[in-house]
Amino acid sequence: MFTQEERTALRDALIAAARADDRIDGAALTGSAAAGAEDRWSDIDLAFGLAEGADQAAVMADWTAAMYDAHGAVAHLDVPRGGTVYRVFLLASSLQVDIAFAPAAEFGAIAPTFRLLFGTARPLPFALPPDAVGLVGMGWLYALHARSSIERGRGWQAVHMIDGLREQVVALACLRHDLPAYQGRGVDRLPPAVLEPLLSTLTGSLDDPTLRRAFAAATEALLTEAAHVDPELAARLAPPLRTLTAAR
Repeated sequence: MFTQEERTALRDALIAAARADDRIDGAALTGSAAAGAEDRWSDIDLAFGLAEGADQAAVMADWTAAMYDAHGAVAHLDVPRGGTVYRVFLLASSLQVDIAFAPAAEFGAIAPTFRLLFGTARPLPFALPPDAVGLVGMGWLYALHARSSIERGRGWQAVHMIDGLREQVVALACLRHDLPAYQGRGVDRLPPAVLEPLLSTLTGSLDDPTLRRAFAAATEALLTEAAHVDPELAARLAPPLRTLTAAR
């Protein structure tokens, strides 16, 4: 397990290496450290702005080799956004290191959690939150598949679908309360009145009554959130969705 001192030392080393790499024109802290919210479990989040004409693939290859050879990486994955690639490393110490390699035109803040260390940041629009109507749509789609999974006796699939339904509800509630809606980041700051009913959506067992109870609770939670987004849509959804959960 990494220590906070090890994390700080590695971050400082990576920033120093970026300053020394003439293919990198800018760097910024992102994530919790940029917001002053870092804790014992936080990872390292950095964004690098590439110099004009820099070969992104070559820069990433060199930095990836260094992460494995010098810093104990054991695996990595890429999350693309536009021309920027977020390369996420897992270290042997369990520390996560996220490095965004951004073309010059895409180096800038897309969220409040961006603190420029050196170079010039471009003015960019902030990343948009998820679309509420789209979340409602995904919710009723998960509900349909939860019902069919239960009826077919596919308990594990039913759990997966109920969990997906609940995730849409959580995202909708986070949007409504002006909290981060992606990846459940804001869920623990939701009011108790929102969270307590969601306890009934947890399964914990594959038996039929438990799955049906959790499914019904998740469906009602979706209808509650949908009513805040579009009351008319929620009213249209209520009869067919409640039919799905009606006792046999």
